[in-house]
Amino acid sequence: MENNFSGSETRPILDKYLPDEYFEFKSKIHERLLDIIDLSMIESVDQEQLDRQIRHLTEKILLEQANVMPLNFKERETIISEIVDEVLGLGPLEPFLKDPTISDILVNSYKQIYVERFGKLEPTDVRFKDDEHLMKIIDKIVSLVGRRIDESTPMVDARLSDGSRVNVVIPPIALDGPMMSIRRFAVIPLELEDLVANQTLVPELRDILMGLVKAKLNILISGGTGSGKTTFLNVMSRFIPENERIVTIEDAAELQLKQRHLVRMETRPANIEGKGEILQRDLVINSLRMRPSRIIIGEVRGAEAFDMLQAMNTGHDGSLTTIHANSPRDALIRLETMISMANFDIPSEFLRRFISSAIHIIVQIARQVDGKRKLISLQEITGMEGNVITTQEVFHFKQTRVDAEGNVRGRFQFNGIRPKFLEKFRIAGIRVNNEQFDPSFKVEV
Repeated sequence: MENNFSGSETRPILDKYLPDEYFEFKSKIHERLLDIIDLSMIESVDQEQLDRQIRHLTEKILLEQANVMPLNFKERETIISEIVDEVLGLGPLEPFLKDPTISDILVNSYKQIYVERFGKLEPTDVRFKDDEHLMKIIDKIVSLVGRRIDESTPMVDARLSDGSRVNVVIPPIALDGPMMSIRRFAVIPLELEDLVANQTLVPELRDILMGLVKAKLNILISGGTGSGKTTFLNVMSRFIPENERIVTIEDAAELQLKQRHLVRMETRPANIEGKGEILQRDLVINSLRMRPSRIIIGEVRGAEAFDMLQAMNTGHDGSLTTIHANSPRDALIRLETMISMANFDIPSEFLRRFISSAIHIIVQIARQVDGKRKLISLQEITGMEGNVITTQEVFHFKQTRVDAEGNVRGRFQFNGIRPKFLEKFRIAGIRVNNEQFDPSFKVEV
């Protein structure tokens, strides 16, 4: 597979010198720099001033070592930038973190790094010196959020200062050395207009989605990994009125809500003694005592599903959450399974009635083979028929082909169903164009 990533400037030097030779030289420069500077001042000194000082000292050291590895001006600048990234940032990963087009950084081993750009994975030329170098960067990340990682705790979830989510696995769990994945989030959160521009949905859905939130319907956003569930949840949250109190609950803080009256909570893992763990369920239960207008759960994945449904059924309308599932029907089955696995002794018939009365809308998001995300189904839960939760699909996207460039082609279409939520829209004073529910409405993309 051809590498078309152009973010690394190290390649020309590696063509000139052996990789081990280059990394050994850079390591010596780094160690010499650490002997000179006072690391304790990094937190207190202005970053720009510190950057200039490190660059100046590194250049001085390189001149002293000119006989060891002769470098031209561009090569010297490359090493200086990499040393600055080592001291102040996350080393070889820093250029990726500065690139807004990259959404995922996947470190499979110290010498193999992939990135995702525009929904597609591509390899890079960037690498760490060795496992020890990679572990230093990992330790820097987890220590910043008060976590630790070692043989007794070989897996950890953390986050960077910009909100990016980090997952790390080290030996003995990881067989080929430390592994790390970084899920990045846009510095400027996407808006509904951006989703329309990206053909995730069509403009005709704008008023409907806005109405679903303003009419305080409970919405479940379903989709697979990397399908854009959290992004869509952020977009939907924009329509929550400013005068409402929002409580968010997450495993790792990812949501980027813009409202002022916002209370954010995050789970906490157990400490070294196995104590102090705070689960999402604990936070959901506690949130009910915080006078919330809306409860937003980043992702429901366990016993908290039951408490979330209880909240939806007891006056906390307008709640939103996401769930991992490949279809709206699968999402309902997963909800039922989560509650059953939490040892709640509830007959399946009563549990399904409980779900059908709590959830009003399921929005299904999917990532297509070309890397683009699409809203592929919007379904309304209409009640129960026997022992089965009944739904009706209001809107869907149907793929028809893949063109010569590999782009997914298809059409967005309403199904000719007049949804029950239109009555709630009328009561709430929300107006939408009823004609757009006609099945003749189609948008080819």
